[in-house]
Amino acid sequence: MTEHTLEKTSKSVSSSTSNSAKIEKTSNSVASTTSNLADTMALPSTGKRKRNKYAFVCSLLASMTSILLGYDIAIMSGAILFIKDYFKINDTQSEILMGIINIYCLIGSTVAGRVSDWIGRRYTIVVAAAIFFVGALMMGLAPNYAFLMVGRFVAGIGVGFALMIAPVYTAEVAPASTRGFFTSFPEVFINGGVLLGYISNFAFAPLPNNLNWRLMLGAAGLPAVALGVGVLAMPESPRWLVMQGRLGEAKMVLEKTSNSKEEAELRLSEIKEAVGIPEHCTGDIVDVPKRSHGEGVWKELLIRPSPAVRRILIASIGIHFFQQASGIDAVVLYSPRIFEKAGIKSKLGLLGTTMAVGFTKTIFILVATMLVDRFGRRPLLLTSTMGMIVSLLLLGSGLTIIDHNPDKKLIWALAVCITTVLTFVGSFSIGLGPLAWVYSPEIIPLRLRAQGLSLGVAANRVVSGVIGMTFISLYKSITIGGVFFLFAGVAIVSWVFFYTFLPETQGKTLEELETLFEKPKPHAQVQLENARVNNKDGTRAAV
Repeated sequence: MTEHTLEKTSKSVSSSTSNSAKIEKTSNSVASTTSNLADTMALPSTGKRKRNKYAFVCSLLASMTSILLGYDIAIMSGAILFIKDYFKINDTQSEILMGIINIYCLIGSTVAGRVSDWIGRRYTIVVAAAIFFVGALMMGLAPNYAFLMVGRFVAGIGVGFALMIAPVYTAEVAPASTRGFFTSFPEVFINGGVLLGYISNFAFAPLPNNLNWRLMLGAAGLPAVALGVGVLAMPESPRWLVMQGRLGEAKMVLEKTSNSKEEAELRLSEIKEAVGIPEHCTGDIVDVPKRSHGEGVWKELLIRPSPAVRRILIASIGIHFFQQASGIDAVVLYSPRIFEKAGIKSKLGLLGTTMAVGFTKTIFILVATMLVDRFGRRPLLLTSTMGMIVSLLLLGSGLTIIDHNPDKKLIWALAVCITTVLTFVGSFSIGLGPLAWVYSPEIIPLRLRAQGLSLGVAANRVVSGVIGMTFISLYKSITIGGVFFLFAGVAIVSWVFFYTFLPETQGKTLEELETLFEKPKPHAQVQLENARVNNKDGTRAAV
């Protein structure tokens, strides 16, 4: 009996020693793999980042479609001064004309998700440019207010396409180590478009009233043509190619857009896993699950989402909602009117001061592109939102003081208003502005990305449209200072949401980000699962 027990004990010890050796070997293998992975992907923690030039150019070209939105929003802020006189429209018609394009964007952004899964990301960008070109021509040639609204509708469809597809393509082509830098490009070009719109306002304003606003609106067609042609030189998104089973083409694109051949192979393996293609399938063309073509996505997103997908949707839609609910488009659209309320009277003076808003937005968005992969998403987002809160509170105070002293010219209050408008757009552009477009496509899983992002874009444009179409009526009801106090309150709520709900995503691959939103198992549940692993003799095994 004793010998049998000793023999059994000896075997158990031998087995434990063997298991320990295997665990140690596995641990060393995992450590080695992690080290190699970090070296391959050049994560921020390992040292200097590498920026793939080919991926840089592709992201740049794709993101240039976003210039259409920035230009259209900004150009209308000045053009409306002349359109109002030309067509003899009232304030209600003016604010509807200003903000309605954001509602029209809903149709474009919703349809673009399905279209991009059908014809590819690249050709969807071409479609966006073509639609916007037609809309710009219609607005520039409009004989009356109704026709102008139709032109806004067509342009809005094009803007919706561009807003959805640019960040999707950029996120899918960029390496993980520099994805934040590349996916901030759409916001860079939105700001560039805003600046161009303000400059065009100032340049065309001295022309006759039957010509100046037409050139302001129609000129947007020129960059649309250039963009539509330039995009044809880009490759297709590697993730979309894998979704179609075109592994050979995807591998070639990944080798060009990755920092090394090893990283390209790793990215391809992860995308195949996300799509549902077995690892052993290595042919140039392979069969893929039907859902990879976009079927069933809306059901998984809206009808029966998993807890992780539900959290991802809340985070994605939330960041887009708060980006606009804090009032940025009210400032961009109505800068001339805000400065007029602050005390500037001449049209050229209003448009000249408004140009400073465009320059500030553009400068700070360029700074943000350099910081997003260095400091991470959360620090920039929280710092940016806090700067917006302070600026909005000071702007509301300055406008309220001026409003209460209509017979006095308060130069210091005017200076406060101009300064705080600039600090507000600067704070927005260094964090919340670009990060909504960086963060949202990052966290949405590949199979859901196009349609999932379209929901975020829809929320973004609805809120922007509502603010654009109600700003004048709202400040007439609660004063213009009261409006900015309201925006400050929304910004405070957004800071709390970002702090509690948005995890850091810096340096992680798109395929592993979904796990950030999965609820971790409680420690007790893990112990219970471990306790179920038993030896054949009924004793619990060492785990």
